[in-house]
Amino acid sequence: MADARETSALLADMADARETSALLAEPQREEVLSTKTTPTVLAPPIVDSEILQRVEIESSYSGYIAQSGNHEADSAGDNKTTNLQCLMHLLKGNIGTGILAMPIAILHSGLWVGFAGLLIIAVIAIHCMHTLVNCSHILCKRTSNITLDYAGVMEASLKTGTEKLQKFSKAGRILINVLLIVTQFGFCSVYIVFIAQNVQQVVESFHPHDLNIRIYEVIVMFLLIPYTFLKDLRVLAPFSAFANLLCICSLVIIFVYIVQGLPDVSSRPAFSSWSNLPLYFGTAIYTYEGISLVLPLENSMKNRNEFAGWTGVLNLGMITVTALYSAMGFFGYLKFGDTVQGSITLNLPNDDWLYLSVKLMFAISMYVTFGIQFYVPMKIIWPSIECRLTSRRVIIFGEYVFRVLLVLLVFCFAILVPHLDLLISLIGAFASCSLALIFPPIIEMCTHSADNHISIIMIIKNVCIVSVGILGFFTGTYSSVTQIIKKF
Repeated sequence: MADARETSALLADMADARETSALLAEPQREEVLSTKTTPTVLAPPIVDSEILQRVEIESSYSGYIAQSGNHEADSAGDNKTTNLQCLMHLLKGNIGTGILAMPIAILHSGLWVGFAGLLIIAVIAIHCMHTLVNCSHILCKRTSNITLDYAGVMEASLKTGTEKLQKFSKAGRILINVLLIVTQFGFCSVYIVFIAQNVQQVVESFHPHDLNIRIYEVIVMFLLIPYTFLKDLRVLAPFSAFANLLCICSLVIIFVYIVQGLPDVSSRPAFSSWSNLPLYFGTAIYTYEGISLVLPLENSMKNRNEFAGWTGVLNLGMITVTALYSAMGFFGYLKFGDTVQGSITLNLPNDDWLYLSVKLMFAISMYVTFGIQFYVPMKIIWPSIECRLTSRRVIIFGEYVFRVLLVLLVFCFAILVPHLDLLISLIGAFASCSLALIFPPIIEMCTHSADNHISIIMIIKNVCIVSVGILGFFTGTYSSVTQIIKKF
């Protein structure tokens, strides 16, 4: 009996211990769950099959993975990218319609001023990318997150800063998301105009009907609507790989063409005019908007410590991008002079099948890219609408209707501004300028305000960069809108 009583007491003690352990473990389990379900904000999607297969967008921009606090994902080495893969993603994510607009950007500034300006803007933009990465590292340690995206860094820098800044943390995240959405919709509008203009030249080279560009835009819009019904990015992966191949082939053909029969550099003005510089700045900064993909790419790497640094993937990739931008702008403007158009593809000969194929290849590539760019704002906006719907049938039908409405919204903007160069300049000045130049210095100041590590040099540097960004924002937006109004 004594043994039975001792056994019963022992079992009771063990049961109490299990209950106590469960109670103690419960907050930790809840904390882990809350960490895993923290919304993540993603930044412009790279047109690449590997990235597309791994995209999980929950609340924000640009089709890259940025899982905050997901320990399982972080330990899954099979899903991580190598340095070479990350470099390829970085190059493709920065090379799009912007590089084709570089010659007309140089037209607005002059040959040598534009060329030197591209290098200066590149140095500032790359520095801001490094600033964002460094702040992300500090804030990840401070908030115990594994990774953060652009909007997450903005929110964390305010939330962990001084008391006066903390109340603006949510607003900071929302502001970044809004700018990212505006930029994505801007990209989609640029693609509609780009596809329409290039297809128009190809069609009219065989059947010169002289149709208005807006008719081609309507046709492109109807072709895009069923394409945007594809909800799974994995379906787009093969098309994306094909689009990448088309882009590479097209750029090689363009470079081979523009470097032949070049006139003397003295035949082009070194400086254009002060009044055109804002248009130049807007177009140039449009091409460096890839800052939004920097953090997701670093987060996806196997060896994240090899992303930044003097010899890291970021510098190698952006120096290559800058070289391509500068070469395309310099030789493109030198080749065509004042006749250069919003996209250099529009200056290629219309009586040669090779150059007509380049226009079609780029048009097809941008068509595929549209679906990927469109995927991001859809994933940001739709969940907030879906949660208000109760019927499953209404949700399914409503999503298709909403996709059509978004395409129509983008189409309306393209119809209002059917001028590729002005549209690119407007988007660059209004949205890209803020993301690339204005907010990274602000984030750095907010991040270091928490530990009072702000030096005079940091203040002077950041004030100068923000001033350049604000000046470009207002003058570029004003000049673009003014020129658009004059076109009507």
